[in-house]
Amino acid sequence: MIAVFVNMATVFLGSLIGIFFRSKIKQAYIDTLISALALITIVIGVSSAIKTTDFLCLIICLVVGTLTGMLLKLSDRLDGAGDFIKSKLPKMKNDRFTEGFVSACILFCVGSMTIIGSFEAGISGNYDIIFAKSALDFVSSMMFGASMGIGVTFSVVFILLFQGGLTLLAGVVAPFLGNSVIVEMSAVGGTILIGMGINMLDISNKKIAVANMFPAVFMPIAYIPLCHLITKVLN
Repeated sequence: MIAVFVNMATVFLGSLIGIFFRSKIKQAYIDTLISALALITIVIGVSSAIKTTDFLCLIICLVVGTLTGMLLKLSDRLDGAGDFIKSKLPKMKNDRFTEGFVSACILFCVGSMTIIGSFEAGISGNYDIIFAKSALDFVSSMMFGASMGIGVTFSVVFILLFQGGLTLLAGVVAPFLGNSVIVEMSAVGGTILIGMGINMLDISNKKIAVANMFPAVFMPIAYIPLCHLITKVLN
């Protein structure tokens, strides 16, 4: 779990640095940096998504996972969590609090480095990937903090719950998971990151409800063993 706390610390400090210097940076520069970060996010997402070896798995997991997220109203709940925290900070300038909170939660918790790094940390105690992710998140959180404010800082709570939970879960489910499951989980996470990057570019009034896609990341855990079982029965 030490790697999770390191990741939380880098996001916390990075976002505070961005918030501190936001008044000294022209908005045009901040917008340009966010666009650059959005493109990087898309590239990272694509690099993870194209590693899939089973596009049917990717499609089914995204569809079933998104429907599950919609039924659970995850997007609304995450927005609600941001609004709740914002309501407790009435004296602070946080006009983009919820947007920053939700965007940061998704950016810092969905992707191949989060999934593979958490499993590496939970299974073998190897923190290298999470430490590398922490360095990237430090830079990203500074940009986000400068653009969206204190909401980004509070995303560390979600990092603790999601990434910490994933690390602890890895130690329990590791014996039942193969490399193919982890690859497909990363591919699904990468696809979600692409949607996140598109949202960050703000090129459309219609936003992709990426938070509703969260359950899709875990669907390969059930899909791949089930698929193997069906194939074995049919053969």
